[in-house]
Amino acid sequence: MKILALEFSSSQRSVAIVSASGGEALRRPPEVSEIRVPKSEIGQRLAEIALPLPVLGVTSAVSVCEVVETGRGKTMQPLGMVEEALRQAGLEREQIECLAVGLGPGSYTGIRAAIALAQGWQLARDVKLIGVSSAECVAAQAQADGCLGPVSVVIDAQRGEFYLATYKINAPSRREVEPLRLASLADVKARADAGDTLIGPAIHDWFPGGRVVFPRAAMLGRLALERTASVLGEKLQPLYLREITFVKASPPRTVGL
Repeated sequence: MKILALEFSSSQRSVAIVSASGGEALRRPPEVSEIRVPKSEIGQRLAEIALPLPVLGVTSAVSVCEVVETGRGKTMQPLGMVEEALRQAGLEREQIECLAVGLGPGSYTGIRAAIALAQGWQLARDVKLIGVSSAECVAAQAQADGCLGPVSVVIDAQRGEFYLATYKINAPSRREVEPLRLASLADVKARADAGDTLIGPAIHDWFPGGRVVFPRAAMLGRLALERTASVLGEKLQPLYLREITFVKASPPRTVGL
């Protein structure tokens, strides 16, 4: 299975090609583990990983090629990132069998861009689409980084609120304790006081003692390997926990001259 993963929900956008063993291997050898990229630059990561990553429930070898862009001054368009990831992997668009999309919560514009790209791809190529919570992706990334114990994923929800989900993480497993919900600042502080490690892509904006963890497309693709059910493009929706409300505008007034 060759998966194209799109994770645009945070200020660090990433695109990855994830290929499970049993198919054609990616072109480049496992010689680069990670490149840290300064703001507004592009970095590529390519690794051949023999999973145990028992955390993911995947035991076969997985090839990963990832393009990462950091910072708010984006220099590369989403399709450009996809083309760069394909080039690094030595694959053509036609070889992609599945697209995995980070559904947030997070940047509504970024998530919508990823969904639109995936919807267009499915119309053109009839590939599988899999949506994955970006909060779950953050928790899985924290686990891979060795962050163990009680962990709370905290993502800015604007309006003085946060998206909050709590996990119990150890080396071989990850369990959701409290599902994703809207929470107040006091709610998040209560989780920290209870001993949770607070993690998230912008956690230092509110909690300097927290741990910055971004949702990564490489991890998103690995999570998608566990999924069997795909969806139609029109079923992909951003994770947005607020009730959507509309205020009808008053009719225009005619002003006499």
